[in-house]
Amino acid sequence: MEYLRGSKKSGERQKKQYAILEDSFAEKGIDLEKVKGILKNQVVELPSWAVGNSGTRYGTFMDKGAAVTIWDKVDDCAEIQRCLGITPVMASHVLWDKTDDGRFEPVREYAAKKGMRIGTVHPNTFSGQQFRFGSICSPIASVRENTKAHFGDCIRMAREMGSKCIGMWVADGTSYPGQDSLAERKHRLFEGLLALYEKLDPDMTLVLEYKPFEPFFYTTDVPDWGTSLMMCQKLGKQAKVLVDLGHHLPCTNIEQIICSLLDEGKLGGFHFNNRRYADDDLILGTVNPLEIFLIFNEIVDATVRGVDTGITYMLDQSHNIENSLEGIIYSVMNIQTAYAKSLLVDRKLLAAARAENDVVLSNMIIMDAFNCDVEPLLGQLRLEMGLSDIDPLRNHRQSGYAQKAAQERKAGILTLGGGA
Repeated sequence: MEYLRGSKKSGERQKKQYAILEDSFAEKGIDLEKVKGILKNQVVELPSWAVGNSGTRYGTFMDKGAAVTIWDKVDDCAEIQRCLGITPVMASHVLWDKTDDGRFEPVREYAAKKGMRIGTVHPNTFSGQQFRFGSICSPIASVRENTKAHFGDCIRMAREMGSKCIGMWVADGTSYPGQDSLAERKHRLFEGLLALYEKLDPDMTLVLEYKPFEPFFYTTDVPDWGTSLMMCQKLGKQAKVLVDLGHHLPCTNIEQIICSLLDEGKLGGFHFNNRRYADDDLILGTVNPLEIFLIFNEIVDATVRGVDTGITYMLDQSHNIENSLEGIIYSVMNIQTAYAKSLLVDRKLLAAARAENDVVLSNMIIMDAFNCDVEPLLGQLRLEMGLSDIDPLRNHRQSGYAQKAAQERKAGILTLGGGA
């Protein structure tokens, strides 16, 4: 990559590469101006928790200049937005995004000053001694009631920060057969979710995550997309399924799940990451970029069919050895790459091949789009968006932001931010 050498592509070279790509797709009837318009309007929420130090259950590798306060996190997300242009929203987790005085209007105001807004708010059902046997599914009534009260506080925070979405991961489960009644836990699950759902404002959405295992290992109370969908259907139209790409067993066909949820009007959003084995929370697109492309292909296909997607795109990653901001920027670049490629599928030719049951040609059409070099397209897109560099990662590395953050946060100086 050229950013490692510090040299920028000339404007003339970029124009030539884009012109070649434009001519190539014009022959296929694909309008790159329309494609760029779609890409410019994409919004990806940044996870506030990912810009700070994060680790595994065995320990944390500390990163110089990592965000500590919620004000630091807004600053870091604003820097990412400066480089990418499609990330003006910061998702928040109430466990780690506390303020000293418990007020959140100042967070909203400070974010606005930085050109950011607050997106999905995530409650806490997993960190705390009270959750030893679960939260809303716990057999202990006082724990269930305290969790419901916590949900009410989360709604207050969301209102103060201007958020319209609550991202719910119920970490509950059991570790041994016979430990609890599975039927009763199912009933408690719905009762707890209903308590949260009924607190939503009319313009709010609840997105319900699922996960096959961890932190419990015999049963998980929301183990799969079917359980999430069932609960969302029972709750009502403001409840939808949240798909975390790492929350699937090996060989799961996630794009088929996406297609089904889109078709039912119940896909609420994504937690984007990559996995090698389970919930690894790796940088998106580094392990299986084809899967990301195929997921976006289903989304584009649904849009072509006239499905109202309304998807909230979020990252959920844990940057244990890499620099957090660089890992996030790289992930969003990979999102843009996958999305751009999915928009370049020759769908007319694909429909004709399918009509003839031409299996080989149908697959070749999909793979041709996946193998396409879309960097000239994305470079032109970033030029038109007014970004200072067509390579977002190089843009960040050469800005000096990381060095400044490391120095000022180490010294306890808050000139990068500091709150309201």
